[in-house]
Amino acid sequence: MIGTSFTRLVGNCHSYRFCVRVIHRGFGVKQSKMENNASEVLLKQYVTDNASQHPRKHDTFIGYGTAGFRTGADLLDHVMFRVGLISALRSKSLGGKAIGVMITASHNPEPDNGVKLVDPLGEMLAPDWEKLSTSLANLSDDELPQAIIEKLIKPYSIDWQAPGLVYLGRDTRPSSVALAKAVIDGIACIGCELIDFDVVSTPIVHYLVASRNDESLGEPTREGYLKKLSGGFRRVCSQGKEKTRYNPTIKVDGANGVGAIVMKEFADEIDSDIIKIDIVYDGSSGRLNHECGADFVKVNQTYPPGLITPEKAIRFISLDGDADRVIYFYFDSNNAFRMLDGDKIATLFAEHLGGLVKQSGLSLSIGLVQSAYANGSSTNYIQDVLGIPVSCAPTGVKYLHHEAMKYDIGIYFEANGHGTAAFSSKSLSLIKDAAKSGENPATVELYEFTNIINSTVGDAISDLLAVEAILYSRDWTIEDWDSKYADLPNKLMKVLVKDRTVITTADAERKVVTPEGVQSKIDNVVAKYKNGRSFVRPSGTEDVVRVYAEADTKANADKLCSEVSAVVFDLCGGVGARPSV
Repeated sequence: MIGTSFTRLVGNCHSYRFCVRVIHRGFGVKQSKMENNASEVLLKQYVTDNASQHPRKHDTFIGYGTAGFRTGADLLDHVMFRVGLISALRSKSLGGKAIGVMITASHNPEPDNGVKLVDPLGEMLAPDWEKLSTSLANLSDDELPQAIIEKLIKPYSIDWQAPGLVYLGRDTRPSSVALAKAVIDGIACIGCELIDFDVVSTPIVHYLVASRNDESLGEPTREGYLKKLSGGFRRVCSQGKEKTRYNPTIKVDGANGVGAIVMKEFADEIDSDIIKIDIVYDGSSGRLNHECGADFVKVNQTYPPGLITPEKAIRFISLDGDADRVIYFYFDSNNAFRMLDGDKIATLFAEHLGGLVKQSGLSLSIGLVQSAYANGSSTNYIQDVLGIPVSCAPTGVKYLHHEAMKYDIGIYFEANGHGTAAFSSKSLSLIKDAAKSGENPATVELYEFTNIINSTVGDAISDLLAVEAILYSRDWTIEDWDSKYADLPNKLMKVLVKDRTVITTADAERKVVTPEGVQSKIDNVVAKYKNGRSFVRPSGTEDVVRVYAEADTKANADKLCSEVSAVVFDLCGGVGARPSV
């Protein structure tokens, strides 16, 4: 083992050992001289011997969903070993480019766990490899060795003896330590360089992978990530302009996860005269994501109960367990809870970045990508008021990111607070060159936002810094931001069905194709409500159908959602209690 390790104590968080380990594994044989058949025999023997330490002990099917494998932690040991094999072979198939493995279940409860694989540009794993990963994860131990050769080595012409590189990270779940060991054993089985970053946020792993493969994106280290984002933030917020409305005090809900740790590091990097950060749910007590965090706030549309006394004029920001989602909220003059979700953040990004592009005079296209869950008021505001085109993509940031890359600056967010702004190579080059002279303040500020924003993936802390930089630059309060448009009341329900696969959709999941007749029934129900909109989509992980509805009033949104849920129950094989209307 080669490398260095260091320990950091982060405020009143737990003490974590951030260990960067570089591991090289060899085979003691001059493999370049092996005959193909002998090489295959040796590989199968390595896989067989190492897989016996991580056997498949159950028959539960585990699929690679929109964000990787995710289920109860006790079901994942054999899956993690196989992910190690796959990640090493993925790197070798791409000429040794860095591949990322992040062990996390994001916003799920602490007993769950999972894993995400990261491709060379910091994007989600390629779709064909997702399918292969699902296939390999669910094979018997006896089938696995030959399948590695028949499904990966041969079809992709992989030289498994070639160099490879995998970056590994994990969240703060207790189960992540043992699962990381299983991944490491899988990687070692193939023979590959491993750099283990230990406890780290998901967005940092994406950044590290992307910047290692393209160093123009930044220094490929944890410290490089911190310096790039905090440096851009400090420069935007150090313009010497007098601020009369912007309040520098924020309170950050770290979901008792790694976001609290990384946020403390940023607080140490940023001048407290610019922003004052108070971190709560910091991991010193309480369970990960339990009655706190971005998902809790978004789903329940209320604040974490640990915030006993609401404070006016304070911006509250909730992160999720692996720090890739962010939700803002505050309490208005009437002490009412007000939430600003991913739609609100997207419109803020679009308004500010779009304005800077116009002021810069650069010829850059800018657009915003949403999923069907986006509130209709946000879509109308972006198109009709800001004059920025809006595209709709299927649910899942991997789909939104792909659509966003069609613009020079593509902003995408899901309503749950997961999103970012993606800058094309063309836009990065033009902005950087134009900012060098320093003659146009708008161009200089636009350049700094390319540093603040982690464009490889949705990043809660990067998004937080970008929001704060925008509010600072505009000298806005959170009420100023919130007042730009009012969300239509909405409701989300789940309907339990026998088989979710009978439901297929089109038009970015906004229209039901099968079973026949479902969409016409939904259309008839929607037509009864002012500003009514509703769609249904099968869950990617469980046999439920998700039903979304919005209308002019909360009562109407609730009624519409219940009526559409009843249609789904009646026509799509509902089980259990029929939704009440």
